[in-house]
Amino acid sequence: MHSRLVIGTSVGWLLLIMAIILVAVRSGDQLAGQTNRAHLEYEAELIARHIEEAVEVRTDALQRLAERVSQAPYQAPGVAETLLQENDGLMAFFDALVVISADGEVLADRPALPGRRGLDVTEREYFRHIQHVRRPYVSEPFTGAASDLPLVMIGVPILDEGRFLGMVGGVVSVEDGSFFAGLRRIRIGHSGFAALATASGLVLSHPNQELIMQPVPSAATHPELDLALSGWQGAAEGRLLDGTRALHAYRQVWSANWVVGVYLPRTQMMGPVEAFLRQQQWVGVITVLLMLPLLWLGLKLLLRPLHRLERQIARVAQGTARRVDLRTGMRELQQVADTFNSLERQREQAKSMLQDRQAFLDAVLDSSPTGLFICNLGGQIVYMNPALKALTGHDLTVYRDGDIFDYLHVDELNDVQDLWRHTLESGRPFSRQMRYHAANGQTLWLEVKVSRVDDGEAPLGYVGTVKDITDSRQREALQRWEAEHDPLTGLLNRRGFERRLEDALADWKKAGTPSALLMFDLDHFKPINDQGGHALGDEMLRRIAQVLAWEVRNSDHVARQGGDEFAVLLPSCSLKQAQRLAEQLRQAISEIYVEHEDSTYHVTMSMGLTAFIESDEDIETVLARADEASYRAKAAGRNRIVDAVERSG
Repeated sequence: MHSRLVIGTSVGWLLLIMAIILVAVRSGDQLAGQTNRAHLEYEAELIARHIEEAVEVRTDALQRLAERVSQAPYQAPGVAETLLQENDGLMAFFDALVVISADGEVLADRPALPGRRGLDVTEREYFRHIQHVRRPYVSEPFTGAASDLPLVMIGVPILDEGRFLGMVGGVVSVEDGSFFAGLRRIRIGHSGFAALATASGLVLSHPNQELIMQPVPSAATHPELDLALSGWQGAAEGRLLDGTRALHAYRQVWSANWVVGVYLPRTQMMGPVEAFLRQQQWVGVITVLLMLPLLWLGLKLLLRPLHRLERQIARVAQGTARRVDLRTGMRELQQVADTFNSLERQREQAKSMLQDRQAFLDAVLDSSPTGLFICNLGGQIVYMNPALKALTGHDLTVYRDGDIFDYLHVDELNDVQDLWRHTLESGRPFSRQMRYHAANGQTLWLEVKVSRVDDGEAPLGYVGTVKDITDSRQREALQRWEAEHDPLTGLLNRRGFERRLEDALADWKKAGTPSALLMFDLDHFKPINDQGGHALGDEMLRRIAQVLAWEVRNSDHVARQGGDEFAVLLPSCSLKQAQRLAEQLRQAISEIYVEHEDSTYHVTMSMGLTAFIESDEDIETVLARADEASYRAKAAGRNRIVDAVERSG
């Protein structure tokens, strides 16, 4: 007892000193975190802007070359090679240049690489995209057929009055090219670095060469990176591939559909603060050590009468005595001994009653067909019946040796942990439907209900029931999808779209998050149904839905409102960005066609564009403003975009 008091008092002093230090350190920690977050976001913005400018310069150079190619008989022997030689200065931007015919054949390359001239690239993703969209495009990474190296193609179409004649492409090597080499050499301090990935999830640039052309880590381990691939920009704290905690910052390279990531390990960020903490800890430890001799001597003199009582209680605890038999003239110590003896008798009686009660409860629970379990007051499972073992495939030893949450679905983990912690702290019932991984690998939907069991006013533990609701949840999920989606195109229907518009308006009212709304209907669509039948009209609607899905961001929502009416919601999008995307959609849809009995049918669109404004109180107002703008577009001659916000301004 004497030693424990000495240690306890010393620890108390040490904790007081450490608490004072930690308050100061925490303030420094917060300041360092805010400063480094702002710095990292600035670095990511600079890198993304530099890459945007580099892509734009190369695209402009290729477009000028494409204009020269379109004005010459470049398919004649030797003409394409001559044009590339005359534009040899472009080799400062690219690792190779190619001219490709409208049939997908490589007509010329520079520098010449055996096996590349004459290649058929019609199945390449970049050729099909440029042939269809007819605008400059930065391709997904691919392996070159002639070089067998990972490459990125920056291509522009060769056009003659809108007719596709082929393309001019600049090839950039992912591993050896100068385009990505500079990014790999960037360092933030001692160990911070920058990386580049495609929005589809492939690493383009990383200080670790082995990671290039590999998939990015999964959302389970790097959720902030998964958000960035969907269009999010910002900074967050996460982990590196080796598990090191680090500050992450992400920016989008929109012209190439790439994502820039900048990473700063926490050890570098918090190094000065941690050094200060270690220094002050030693000061506290030395102070306590200097006080120990005086504290030890004083407590030894004060606690000498208690040593005999301590030995008596120890004999009772060991079972060598049934009660404390202390004969002393100290009235206070004798009262303590009598109280201890009374409590020991009550403990033995309660232990006997509890054993009887536990035996009866075990018999009842073992015979129940419902999954049942019992937890102690700390939340640890101490019993589970055979029905629950059969349902999950896990026995009691699994939960005793591990965490109760080890087999929860990752998306359920945080919410269930918070609710369970609240139950343990407050004693209120726990009720939750959750996804759970059974021992056989199957993911189950379980309905779990837990209630606290009290003996009068004293809580004893928790009893829970588990029900398998997997089949009903699957039916509900299918019904929810069908209720909000158009069966013909797979796009959102009016109901699903309006629900997402309600959410976007709520974000605008609460946080000022901007969003834009595009609404349009198709021009010249009725002749398709009249002359080609509804099957041809349905095919046109499906093609339009597919092109819309290609053109918009992953975070955008596209809906078929009914008939030939469509709508697009652009969350977290400025009006200028929305205007640019609207023009892209207008051009893309004007190029779609269907054929029937030697006739080709095209459609255009009359689009209304709007964004949230201060006076918007409900989605009906926003929808009406966009719809009215689309009517004005049709009345003004069709195949155009009317901006309702600029008109109202």
